[in-house]
Amino acid sequence: MAEQVTSSNPGRYATGSAATAERLITRIILMGVAFAFLAIFLVMPLVIVFTEAFSRGLAPFLENIADPDTLSAIRLTLIVAAISVPLNLVFGVAAAWAIAKFEFKGKAFLITLIDLPFSVSPVISGLVYVLLFGSTSLLGPWLKMHGIVILFAVPGIVLATVFVTFPFVARELIPLMQEQGTGDEEAALSLGANGWQTFWFVTLPNIKWGLLYGVLLCNARAMGEFGAVSVVSGHIRGVTNTMPLHVEILYNEYNAVGAFAVASLLAGLALVTLVLKTLLEMRYGAEIAATRGH
Repeated sequence: MAEQVTSSNPGRYATGSAATAERLITRIILMGVAFAFLAIFLVMPLVIVFTEAFSRGLAPFLENIADPDTLSAIRLTLIVAAISVPLNLVFGVAAAWAIAKFEFKGKAFLITLIDLPFSVSPVISGLVYVLLFGSTSLLGPWLKMHGIVILFAVPGIVLATVFVTFPFVARELIPLMQEQGTGDEEAALSLGANGWQTFWFVTLPNIKWGLLYGVLLCNARAMGEFGAVSVVSGHIRGVTNTMPLHVEILYNEYNAVGAFAVASLLAGLALVTLVLKTLLEMRYGAEIAATRGH
């Protein structure tokens, strides 16, 4: 019987075998293109950065890292990230909660505003703060009279960084919270929980992985931001230069080893972020999938 079926439908099996072979070839080609793209545009630049950073040995690398201006840039970068990321965390959770859990007029407009930094050049956003807080602006004389310094200081750098990074947490949480709906919160409220208890014990556990992803992305962008910070910082060496700005200064001074040394620190921080994300996915992969499919 099996031989009769096989002989009566030879074309079907031949077609299926050809289709399988075609899918395999297509898969191999697509994987090859993807790996080649990653190798050229991601792996090779990273390799070059670390190779150039240690091209003269470990001693010059450490000497450039220990330079006072470099240490000041590292410290300022960490301070700005430590301030801007928590601010975006609070904003992102509040905005995502409002958009996903409530209906109100202007919701679409709020979502558009959240996406604004993705479409506006960072340089333009920095220029906006210059026009808003500069000495010739409407607020400039009042700020100067009260001794408030925004531009060419840490506050201006923080404001510019917050602007370019605030979509990351919100945009990670909005689709996740919309998919989860409001059933769990309504059940908690019906059982007598108040608003804070509902958020802390119901909403937050449901969004913790999306929140963590958003924070990691926000932190990486905050430490690597160049355009907006470049406009508002004033490039005061040892005072308002973050790590990306310091890389530019060192490179313009033909100090390639120093520039690549600082750049390798930035690349290392990015790799640490990626490794942490990967380890979390490996350790809690099932729980993350369950949360996203909630």
